[in-house]
Amino acid sequence: MSTPVDDPLARERSHLSASRSALRAMREDVEALDISDVTANWVDAEVLARQVAERIKALADLSDTPLFFGRLDYLYAPGAEQADGADGERFYIGRRHVHDHDGDPMVIDWRAPVSQPFYRASKKDPMDVALRRRFGYTRGDITAYEDEHLSDPAEAAGTSKLLQQEIERPRVGPMRDIVATIQPEQDEIVRSGLSGTVCVQGGPGTGKTAVGLHRVAYLLYAHRERLARTGTLVIGPNRSFLHYIEQVLPALGELTVQQATADDLVAHVEIQGADNARAAVVKGDARLAQVLRRALYAHVTMPTEPVVVVRGSRRWRIPAYELEQLVRELLDRDIRYGAAREALPQRIAHAVLVQMERSGEAPDDRVQDAVARNSAVKAAVKAVWPAVDPAKLVLRLLSDADFLAVHAEGILDEDEQKAILWAKPARSVKSAKWSAADAVLIDEATDLIQRTHSLGHVVLDEAQDLSPMQYRAVGRRCTTGSATVLGDLAQGTTPWATRGWQEALTHLGKPEAVVEELTAGFRVPTDVITYASRLLPHIAPGLTPVVSIRENPGHFEVRPVSGPKDVVEACRELLGHEGSTGLIAADARVPELSRALAESGIPYLGPGEETTQDTRLTLVPASLAKGLEYDYVVLDEPQAVVDGEPDERTGLRRLYVALTRAVSGLIVTHAAGLPPQLASTTLR
Repeated sequence: MSTPVDDPLARERSHLSASRSALRAMREDVEALDISDVTANWVDAEVLARQVAERIKALADLSDTPLFFGRLDYLYAPGAEQADGADGERFYIGRRHVHDHDGDPMVIDWRAPVSQPFYRASKKDPMDVALRRRFGYTRGDITAYEDEHLSDPAEAAGTSKLLQQEIERPRVGPMRDIVATIQPEQDEIVRSGLSGTVCVQGGPGTGKTAVGLHRVAYLLYAHRERLARTGTLVIGPNRSFLHYIEQVLPALGELTVQQATADDLVAHVEIQGADNARAAVVKGDARLAQVLRRALYAHVTMPTEPVVVVRGSRRWRIPAYELEQLVRELLDRDIRYGAAREALPQRIAHAVLVQMERSGEAPDDRVQDAVARNSAVKAAVKAVWPAVDPAKLVLRLLSDADFLAVHAEGILDEDEQKAILWAKPARSVKSAKWSAADAVLIDEATDLIQRTHSLGHVVLDEAQDLSPMQYRAVGRRCTTGSATVLGDLAQGTTPWATRGWQEALTHLGKPEAVVEELTAGFRVPTDVITYASRLLPHIAPGLTPVVSIRENPGHFEVRPVSGPKDVVEACRELLGHEGSTGLIAADARVPELSRALAESGIPYLGPGEETTQDTRLTLVPASLAKGLEYDYVVLDEPQAVVDGEPDERTGLRRLYVALTRAVSGLIVTHAAGLPPQLASTTLR
């Protein structure tokens, strides 16, 4: 049955159906590949089989995810300068490329250059686009479309209703991609080059996390081979956060990006202890890197005895002063401790070979290697440049007051040294109760000994909570690559939280990075972000408040309650709406609220657990709320959230985070008084 010419929606549905068939054919073609006799060995066969499996997985057709979300009709202007290959053509823009059996494109990848005008074209700069069409979907089927005639001066510029609906669409489950709603200022960051590091300062709801993930997807598209060799990594604040975002890149067809927390990067020892705030701040200070370097290189001692190498009937003697010269040359080169230690026996062996040549012999490389392995040379190297275990080095610094004092002199004062010394020194690396900050020190020491492997690109999210030493640990993973740093100075909730991005980027090893600021709020409703922004003068003076561009102001209410039962009723009320609901409370109040929910018969999940249509409520400790989003939020006892932190400023920052997790509505419940900072009605 043919599609009526005058029915645009039917034609678009027909194209969607044809595109799904074409994608299915692409997948079947890959599944039908016979790779049994195309590789030289079993290793190559395993690699190829894995690549084919990943390709098949990437070509999956997700029934609830539309193959394309937009269409571009370019102008036909013979002789005019147009976008390459786009003269008068029509392109459907989607999450991945789809072609028919002849190889002609049916859907263009959103990352392709020809797709860029979908995000950036405007009435002022139509970029040769005659028409931009957006599609509305219900469970994967096209149900509506909306046209913008960008080159028609008679048509007034307006806000896309479908775009607003997509932004405000209720969410159940993990974070979704925003590929259909990327805004021009976000697109500029997403498409920035691989060689440069970008830091994105973005308030709640500005989409900085999504921008970072989509930048990874774009870079993998534009620099696939290079990043396939060097690797990419997304670093998040905790496991709950990583679970929340883990489906975004696979939905865009990217399956090879690794994810980790900052603690995962430095997991050299088992974490069994915790530092007080003072100790953690000192251990996280970048000055500790200098202390570690001093302590490590103190193991190098100048030789006082010659090395005598016996080969057959001949004895070759390298005097102590010549050995000292070799050691000092290696120290002056400032190479890794371990690399220098490996080079020293070869240097000594070379000196022996010089003597051999002077005596008329003609030694080759095999002789030099044999001399380097000589027991006398090994003994000299062990005495002069001994092997050092990084964990043992840190153990001694934290256990031995005299050893720490010697190497921290002029760097840490006495009070700082006392703050990091263990009250009860551990006997061994295995018995030590290491803290998270200790693990970072061990990672620093490990890198001083042997260079850390560098990746092609690293995304660091919620970066404002990292210590200088943690920035250094992340920076080591991208010394030869680039990074995308995402964060919000107003949401820093650690005692060592970042004070400014330039300082943080210097610790990261990327002082030249470009800092971009996102201030347009797409996720948080106007009334909610306005209320939360009352805290900004107290937690981040001078930071630009987020301005919500949402047409729907959202539901917002501050509600006095008498106890947990009223809080539960507020949750029940919000569960009457479509979408997810989060109950956020001070960590200490979570057990009481948990009991109240159980008594009421309302099922709930913990952070990181995936919501379903049957269980849409998540009980979230305030300490784990960062980075998470819910359609509706009940925030329990704001003052308790503030009081749960070691100081008021950190508490107010934690409250700011909790207040800004809602996408559609927020109810603030309180039996006690509200923090006085929320009473302010103006921003300074």
